[in-house]
Amino acid sequence: MRLDILLQTIVPISCSGPVDLEITGLCYDSRQAKPGSLFFALRGAAVDGHCFIGQAVAGGAVAVVLEDGSFAPPGVTVVTARDARHAMSMMAARFYHDPTAGIPCIGITGTNGKTTTTYLMEGILAAAGIPSAVLGTISYRFGNRQIPAPNTTPESVDLQGTLAELVTAGARGVIMEVSSHALEQRRVDGCRFDVGIFSNLTRDHLDYHLTMENYLGSKSRLFSVLLQPTEDKPHRRAVVNVDDEYGERIAAAAACPVVRYGLTRQADVTAREIAFSVGGIGGVLVTPKGEVPFHSRLLGRFNLYNILSAVAAGVALDLPLERIVAGIAGHATVPGRLERVENDRGFTILVDYAHTGDALENVLLTLKEIATGRIITVFGCGGDRDKGKRPVMGGVAGRYSDLAILTSDNPRTEDPATIMAEVRGGLEPLGLREYRIDELAGGFGEHGFVSVPSRRDAIGLAVRLAQPGDVVLLAGKGHEDYQIIGTVKHHFDDREEAAAACAGLDGL
Repeated sequence: MRLDILLQTIVPISCSGPVDLEITGLCYDSRQAKPGSLFFALRGAAVDGHCFIGQAVAGGAVAVVLEDGSFAPPGVTVVTARDARHAMSMMAARFYHDPTAGIPCIGITGTNGKTTTTYLMEGILAAAGIPSAVLGTISYRFGNRQIPAPNTTPESVDLQGTLAELVTAGARGVIMEVSSHALEQRRVDGCRFDVGIFSNLTRDHLDYHLTMENYLGSKSRLFSVLLQPTEDKPHRRAVVNVDDEYGERIAAAAACPVVRYGLTRQADVTAREIAFSVGGIGGVLVTPKGEVPFHSRLLGRFNLYNILSAVAAGVALDLPLERIVAGIAGHATVPGRLERVENDRGFTILVDYAHTGDALENVLLTLKEIATGRIITVFGCGGDRDKGKRPVMGGVAGRYSDLAILTSDNPRTEDPATIMAEVRGGLEPLGLREYRIDELAGGFGEHGFVSVPSRRDAIGLAVRLAQPGDVVLLAGKGHEDYQIIGTVKHHFDDREEAAAACAGLDGL
């Protein structure tokens, strides 16, 4: 595609050199530059792309988009932009022929619930005859096509390329998780959203955003900027959880009409006659399209909110109510979200991605509602991430578990012992009994916690201690099949480890 066509999507500060160049590819990593490339010099937290312009030109880049003109190289076309990331997002969308322009595109943002909601939306759209691609934490996929997901929301060049690939493969809708990082870094500015969903906002990613107000501001961009009605998409809608303390602020900032959902406040989409059980959730949906009974195999109150968000999005897309309900009923288990590990010992093992205090509390409250025996929780906190949530998670695990087993998550470059000590800061004030590992050889009776540095050993201990009727929750890693120690990924899957621990019981 010619550079002058790409430039139609932005308003550059200046442009020097020919613009009728044929651009063969886009890149933001100078090592990927090839003859005919357009290189974007991005400022990052660790490195500045301006310092690699020379390498990109040497690799064949014929044009560069930058912010600081003092780095302008000779012999190539130079485009100076106010925001190189925004420019990259808009130009990438044009380069890949705007894959979200002519199909429904749903963006889901919030601290918790995004992944489950994408699965629910996938089911609803499928029931409505709209086969859709899903991009999120677990994978980027359509039908049998799976693309690994290194980030919840990839960089804009990768995002638009992936979207184009999935649409070419037959996707007629797009459902994507939209992270706060992606919104802050303009990765999704080139996406043409029809519906944006706000699930909730609780403490997370403050190592990046620093304050909750900054975090909220990033999330708000989806609604205040990217959902502004346009000539090609005049019927955009915001779907907002008004039971969340930040919900009305998101709704007030929205540049389009709002569909509100919730249980405790005035909402457009809600539910009544709600029943929770080990078999799922049932009740009656109340919507602007009418009332209808529903059932889902998902568990717990927090998943009811995910269901309501997906129903509200279906309403916002003006889908038939019977198709919406069919999509909810036909929804399959989400990998790593209260996913069962089957065993014949009479206890329940569940693997969940809960890695924030709020998410862990939601899961444990759900389990307390439906469990008939004790709750044993294995959990830890990731390294090189928000340290403030560590004691919070410790306190939640201690309050709602009969036995909390503190262990390692993804320590990354931090000392696992240091991380665990900070988590203990939330456990110790509860006055619980702290067990030594050897004290648990015969089981446990008193409410308490134990520290087990090895995650494999912690899972094995939980399985050995479980009795018929108990629930073992393995929290924090969910669908992940690795553990990051230092800077190296090692294969590690909570589901596999639990299954192996159960198999080991057969020899006892």
